[in-house]
Amino acid sequence: MKLDFELVPDGCWYSNLRSILSKEAWDFVRKDAYARADGKCMICGTVSSRLEAHEKWDYDEESGIQKLTDVLAICKDCHAVIHIGRTSLKGDESAACEHYMKVNGASYAEYRRALGEANRRHQSLNRVSEWALDLTWLKRYT
Repeated sequence: MKLDFELVPDGCWYSNLRSILSKEAWDFVRKDAYARADGKCMICGTVSSRLEAHEKWDYDEESGIQKLTDVLAICKDCHAVIHIGRTSLKGDESAACEHYMKVNGASYAEYRRALGEANRRHQSLNRVSEWALDLTWLKRYT
């Protein structure tokens, strides 16, 4: 699927580049993503003058490492799908569901199945009590 859910393990909430980096460093990283995107969402391709920076993370349960793999410039609709848990809490799940199905050419049943898989993965990731950060991806900026 082009667009998927990225449920962040509970222990990693609020662990993001914006809170870790200086304002200047974060601005540099996110503006680089915007430049690479060239005014289009890097997931669905929608042209937008207001893209959002999204951090891509991989989680290695064996080693307990949360590894930064990219920072993407994406539209608010894709961001709402990616963070479906937060979106649902805000009461906006139906719009996110429609966007997910449109971008992926998926049925409602496929949406529900993917969401179930994401929730199972989230439960598994929550078994890791503490995550170590791997920010080596940022070395590209040094």
